[in-house]
Amino acid sequence: MNEDSLLTDALVSLKQYCEVENFRGWDPYDGLNSRLFHAIPFLDRSALARLVVIQGFKRSPVNLRRLALVPKEHNAKGIGLFLQGYCNLYAAVQGHPELARTFGSPADIQDRIHELARLLIEMRSQGDYHGACWGYNFDWQARRLFLFPKNTPTVVATQFAATALIAAYEVTKKQEYLDVALSSARFVLQDLHRTPHEGGFLFSYSPLKGNDTVYNASLLGSRLLSHCYHYTSDAEQAEAARQSVVACCAGQRCDGAWVYGMLPVQQWVDSFHTGYNLDALCAYEQLTGDTAFHETMERGFDYYLSHFFEADGCPKYYDTQKYPIDIHCPGQLFVTLARLGRFTQNKELAHKVLSWTVEHMQDPKGYFYYQLKKGISSRIPYMRWSNAFMFYSLSYYLLNE
Repeated sequence: MNEDSLLTDALVSLKQYCEVENFRGWDPYDGLNSRLFHAIPFLDRSALARLVVIQGFKRSPVNLRRLALVPKEHNAKGIGLFLQGYCNLYAAVQGHPELARTFGSPADIQDRIHELARLLIEMRSQGDYHGACWGYNFDWQARRLFLFPKNTPTVVATQFAATALIAAYEVTKKQEYLDVALSSARFVLQDLHRTPHEGGFLFSYSPLKGNDTVYNASLLGSRLLSHCYHYTSDAEQAEAARQSVVACCAGQRCDGAWVYGMLPVQQWVDSFHTGYNLDALCAYEQLTGDTAFHETMERGFDYYLSHFFEADGCPKYYDTQKYPIDIHCPGQLFVTLARLGRFTQNKELAHKVLSWTVEHMQDPKGYFYYQLKKGISSRIPYMRWSNAFMFYSLSYYLLNE
């Protein structure tokens, strides 16, 4: 199958699946949404029981969610990914009637953009926060036995939601979308903790304590502030973004790799979080005009391409280990190549990875699988993790074609 038809067929079938599901679905971490779990007296009060439930649901290759009465729901990050994907589709079909016949007219796609943008705004986390922010639709029990309550905002979910609203504004010129998105800078600046490191600092993952050492989360905070700075010219936003970039670039190894975080238990190097870092550095450079970290980005990009993809297009999770092959691993490649302007130079790699992924990880029903493992793999159709992310990813592939 040629590249164009492979991409089109994969994206069309995925789009149809997600629209039929109304963008609702299960998540790898939604075990605590089980109505059955909460119906068992005292069980939901145990941190250990909560951890066992979450990890059990996440690791099981058999989907236990119908049996355990876990509902399909919208997820704010997932909706943000879909929104960005439709904004990319809107740009792709402009002036291309053949694409409009396949994916919808600009007017139809714009209607979908309004629908998702309004939904995303309604899904904002409620609480004493300084700006718009978003979290996840489930309680999450951390391994260090602290509870992360449902809808607690995170810098990751907020970044994907707010930048998608900015993209929606660019398509529709609806001022509300931009105003809500720009307010999220106040969340990053005033509600997140800062961990000093190597002349800069790392933004925390959330306003809660105990999640302050992750490089990709901090860089996504920088990415969001850079997008806001592009519209506001607020020097505080640019400087805070830079301080986070300083700290995270100091964490890069000499060979170009980033470990996940600063703690001893965070010393692995993986594919898609490396892609997040590169995407964030590129956005910071382009939107602030600061090129001081370009060499760092180039070293990271070289490491990324040379360590996470095999000759046949099979993506790897870790730089030293192939399995589990997570759907984010191929998906992030297309985003990273598009965002860094490297798609044309690496088109052969992109096509190999696309071909491998469609053959091995897309179901005939259109959705994408979560993870492939050496043993029994998980083919559960997770909406946020797998399908929203691949819709977003393949939309970048289409836009660059």
